[in-house]
Amino acid sequence: MSLQTRQQVAKAIKAVESKKGEDVTILEMDRASGAFTDYFVICSGTNPRQIQAICDEVERQLAQARLRPSSIEGYNQAEWVVLDYVDFVVHIFSEQKRKLFNLERLWKSARRFGPADLKKPAAKKAVAKKAKKAATSGKPRKPARSKSLATRAKNKRRG
Repeated sequence: MSLQTRQQVAKAIKAVESKKGEDVTILEMDRASGAFTDYFVICSGTNPRQIQAICDEVERQLAQARLRPSSIEGYNQAEWVVLDYVDFVVHIFSEQKRKLFNLERLWKSARRFGPADLKKPAAKKAVAKKAKKAATSGKPRKPARSKSLATRAKNKRRG
């Protein structure tokens, strides 16, 4: 996640939490999945007024950072509101609609994490990820034999 997008997503989550949004989840979309965005921020509200209040607060806080959604869907019905910020999309569900659509299951190839994970420094994650990848990639290599041992083995076979 780029630092700028990370800050924007963090601002959106702060807005959600300030209006008591529940069960906040972030999905980092798998590039191979064909998703139209990089991240989903998913949360639930308990009633239509709260869902609209969460939506209004996300818009307000991100507008202060000069970021406006390219589109908003579902605001009037307030069962599933979608705010599309291109690099990330905020989904605000009623509990019933969230269970029905279950985006976490639908996008199961996405990496799932919570707001607390977003607060961790990105640099440490990247370094840890590279170290893990290096440790698990490829077959373990056998230690190289010294030349003298290799030479002795060759001579023994010939001999």
